[in-house]
Amino acid sequence: MNILVCIRRVPDPAENEIRLNRSGTDIERDDLVYSINEWDNYAVEEALQITARVGGEVTVVTVGGDEDEEVLRRQLAMGAKHAALLSDDAFAATDAMGIASILKAYAQQNSFDLVLTGVQAEGGGAQVGGMLAALLDWPFASLVTAVEVVADKKLKVAREIAGGNKEVSEIDLPCVLSIQTGINEPRYVGMRGVRQVASIEIPTLDAAHLRIDSNCLTAKVKHAGYFSPVAGVGAEMLSGDREHILDELVERLKGRGGITA
Repeated sequence: MNILVCIRRVPDPAENEIRLNRSGTDIERDDLVYSINEWDNYAVEEALQITARVGGEVTVVTVGGDEDEEVLRRQLAMGAKHAALLSDDAFAATDAMGIASILKAYAQQNSFDLVLTGVQAEGGGAQVGGMLAALLDWPFASLVTAVEVVADKKLKVAREIAGGNKEVSEIDLPCVLSIQTGINEPRYVGMRGVRQVASIEIPTLDAAHLRIDSNCLTAKVKHAGYFSPVAGVGAEMLSGDREHILDELVERLKGRGGITA
């Protein structure tokens, strides 16, 4: 089975304190530490596990600039067989539909049985997977927490739904799945593994190579700004280090009958 995994390089929330810039148009990006989007890392691991069971190859692809090659190499070190960087100045100002259109163009120029994305990325929109499926006219399942190959052209997938419940469905291949965190345990990639793939050539494909209609890249949705909500009446922000905040919170919950013991 040939699997395409769409990945993205994002600010690492574990390594950065995320703040809005003064104009409220974006986050402060100076000196941020970047890594692969968490959901995408689970998607790559799931693809590797599927091909380990049934055979095939995993390709990773991202839309971005030269700096995004870093996450592609890390996924090659993780076990992916091929990688591609989709990069063009025309891609910079596009929206989720534009990203999906770029990925569609790449997918259609190759032969894939399955496309995986993370449930969501930096913006939290959770849109690209579903849009990509619609553009390809392939079936789609979101919030996937388990994948089982049950026949040559069919998968059984479990989905996370409301109330912590699971929904199990059969879905025909080819299809697109958006992968939820917790579906597996992504394998560790050390610097030695990254160095071993440092010489692998990663092709960079632009709009002309992908034969993308420029109209598909015109953003239909534009972010007007970001803001932090004002604390509501009665809200109180606890300060101090994590241990102090947790101790204080527990004591307050005890005092108000929220917890006993």
